[in-house]
Amino acid sequence: MELRELKYFLAVAKYGNISKAAEELFVTQPNLSRQIQNLEKELGQQLFVRGKRKATLTSAGILLQNRAEEIVSLLNKTKEELTCFDKTIIGTIEIGGGESYVVKLIARAAYNMQKDYPNIKFRFFSGDTNDVIAKLDEGLLDFGILIAPVDVSKYDYLRLPLVDTWGVWTRKDSPLSAKNSVSPTDLIDKPLIFSKHTYSKNPITDWFGKDYEKLNVVATYNLIYNASLMVEEGMGYAVGLDKLINTSGDSNLCFIPFSPSLTSELYFVWKKYTVLSKAAELFLSKLKSKY
Repeated sequence: MELRELKYFLAVAKYGNISKAAEELFVTQPNLSRQIQNLEKELGQQLFVRGKRKATLTSAGILLQNRAEEIVSLLNKTKEELTCFDKTIIGTIEIGGGESYVVKLIARAAYNMQKDYPNIKFRFFSGDTNDVIAKLDEGLLDFGILIAPVDVSKYDYLRLPLVDTWGVWTRKDSPLSAKNSVSPTDLIDKPLIFSKHTYSKNPITDWFGKDYEKLNVVATYNLIYNASLMVEEGMGYAVGLDKLINTSGDSNLCFIPFSPSLTSELYFVWKKYTVLSKAAELFLSKLKSKY
């Protein structure tokens, strides 16, 4: 399986059409069709269901598309790093993390660095802890921002100087909005909206204790913005982290922290024994000196 074949495959997957992909790649349609057929023969899998006008990915094709995008991205990143290895510091720094206010600190450090090194770019990936760890371990990310509790023993890391505070997002006209904090008993009979990642993991389960199994979870979410829309429409109370939604001005939402208080530490991590690009190494040194 050659890189050229993967790029051809990705083009067909993108456009869903052999003719359009061939035009984009500056190759003939018969040549492109032959390359795809050779790839299917080598893998022993049908990658596309071919219709009169559209080529649709099979389940095997979807798997290859995900892997091929990662391979091409990693190759491009490696080529970029090697090209500028002995030259002026340029490159792209890849950072992944979940939704957290701590991203503000990282963004501030990135902005300050770009003032001195305008050729350095940043690419942020948003995902839950499992997504970030997977991409970090595969070398697709330089750094990850992880929210405790998490095992960071296999990484080098910085403990960042902020903690995330847990609580619920609610409408300002809800019965709970007048409270300064909420306890597990306040939420036991309420419709709750949980992050998909935190629904089955500590520290939430520990905070609710024996009442956890009695909770009325009506929906789950990946992005807090989507959860905020559910709250606005009256679906329930979203369990999440503070400072991720604007509650000022005309906002109809407010945040109420848990009592007893529940906070999570935050870690900026990278793979042990890895050789960072010059750009990533410089960014890390600046973070270390500041935090």
